[in-house]
Amino acid sequence: MKFIPIIISILFVSTLAIPVELVFAHQPRIVEGEETVVIDPEISKAYYGTLTGTPHTYTINSDERFDLYVGILVPDTASAQKDVTAKIYKEDDVLATIGGENAEWKTFFEPFGQSTYWDGGEYKTQAKAGTYRIVVSSTDNDSNYSLAVGEIEAFDGEEGLNALNLIPDLKRDFFEESPISFIKSPFGWGYILIMYILAFIVGFLYRFLLKKFAKGSVRGAHKNIGKYDRLIRLAIWIGLLIWAITTSWNPILLFFSGFALFEALFSWCGIYAAIGKNSCPI
Repeated sequence: MKFIPIIISILFVSTLAIPVELVFAHQPRIVEGEETVVIDPEISKAYYGTLTGTPHTYTINSDERFDLYVGILVPDTASAQKDVTAKIYKEDDVLATIGGENAEWKTFFEPFGQSTYWDGGEYKTQAKAGTYRIVVSSTDNDSNYSLAVGEIEAFDGEEGLNALNLIPDLKRDFFEESPISFIKSPFGWGYILIMYILAFIVGFLYRFLLKKFAKGSVRGAHKNIGKYDRLIRLAIWIGLLIWAITTSWNPILLFFSGFALFEALFSWCGIYAAIGKNSCPI
């Protein structure tokens, strides 16, 4: 499975020719506890959290000087609360406070996930070695927020897969949207296209091998399904695609959706070929 991130990176950047700036973005992370240790603080990350009665604390430990960047945002939803505050500490000293009820919150559209935020401000400095804490809180400590840390964009195939796994959940839980809205993003429809390309490659390779090693038999037939079976494959294609993009954008669902489309277009079924069945009238 290790080759999949490489394939996705190559196909996404070169085959689709999508601008690089849309591919590289914050590495998304969903926060599951009140304490988080920030690794590689210069690498751009977006921590998505929900306050549940107590503040969240992010700790940075560095043995050398580094560029410290912190930004605070909240999702632009009907229930958005623009009262989230991020306090940055060096040891016990407060370096800066961003966000809060008195901040000038500005709308910000992020094209990678096709999501809109309220931006509560940012803080950046050349930080000395030491321990830093970022404490995120709100008036009643019950708000959704996104904390951005770091400015260096490092987004490879593995992080791309991680983002694809998280964005549907973020759409549903943080932005109060259906996961289907991700299809408006180049990364969303590009993901579908990539999985379809992989499905077609597998389909062509599978059919080629059967034709080569089962030549003259039913298993090696160039076409093995008729009109009725093709319509069934088209229904499976649409059903799996809708299931995928309205739920978790599961790559397996997308892949088999693409494979069903391949079978419908080329009048050929992989299962029929494997068991030696043929419903094609020709």
